Amino acid sequence: MLLPLLAVVGGLMLLIWSAGRFVEGAAAVASHYSIPPLLIGMIIIGFGTSAPEMMVSAFAASEGNSGLALGNAYGSNIANIGLILGVTAMICPIAAQSIVVKKGVPILIGIMGLSALLLADGQLSYIDALILLSVFAVLMGWSIYEGMRKRDDPLGHDVQEALHDHCKQFTKALVWVVVGLVLLIVSSRLLVWGAVEIASGLGVSDLVIGLTIVAVGTSLPEFAASLSAARKGQSDLALGNILGSNLFNTLAVVGIAGVISPTSVPPEILHRDMAVLGLLTVGLLVVCFNVKGTSIINRYEGTLLLVSYVGYTAWLVSGL
Repeated sequence: MLLPLLAVVGGLMLLIWSAGRFVEGAAAVASHYSIPPLLIGMIIIGFGTSAPEMMVSAFAASEGNSGLALGNAYGSNIANIGLILGVTAMICPIAAQSIVVKKGVPILIGIMGLSALLLADGQLSYIDALILLSVFAVLMGWSIYEGMRKRDDPLGHDVQEALHDHCKQFTKALVWVVVGLVLLIVSSRLLVWGAVEIASGLGVSDLVIGLTIVAVGTSLPEFAASLSAARKGQSDLALGNILGSNLFNTLAVVGIAGVISPTSVPPEILHRDMAVLGLLTVGLLVVCFNVKGTSIINRYEGTLLLVSYVGYTAWLVSGL
């Protein structure tokens, strides 16, 4: 049990570090080629911080651990809103001004509805996975269109400020992209092996391990990025990072896992996990479009999100 535990801890630490280097390098490379900051924020930072989830779920699916693959994707989404956004808002209230970010919340709700509909028969089939990936491709096209059109969006300004804090040398940035990607692959394999061994040793399903330890671990890059952005007053980047990650997880991470290994879906994912995720996302929608016309996630709302996540985790643990 000691070796798998060390594999999980070491894999998570390496995963977090390599994800940060990969995203920073990719953002700097994109900036070098004069890609609009809004586009960098929406695609490279928003989706790039989900690289750990993608790698872990892909390797888990390829090794037949579908519970771990799906648990990691949906568990990360729940952790992103309940834990990460909650803690970030408690430390630094988040004020959303970007139109692109505000559009992202209802889009996320619609995509979650589509995902629930596809999985309602208890199967993640090859066709289901292709539909999710096709929607993701359309979303990427929309993101590129919005990023090229709305160059004065507040999210773009936040990204432009953030880029000044990262490496600006093109060669150095390119090296970080390659090194980060290689280490992402290595650390993901290490983490999946350790998580599966721990689940087997404790007699716990790989779904629960994926929803808890692995999900929180792979979401730490989002936490670091969102907290850093919020403390610098870059609220749209903090919220946009969470939305982009959840969209990527729901469409690309689950879609890739389904293409690699179509599988049955445990009923608790629909009845428990996706229900909780839906409630958290609808709550986020209420905050972003409230009757007062403000879009601020204050400390009280952040506390409520965190308490919701703690309650959900307690629910998971009580079922063991």
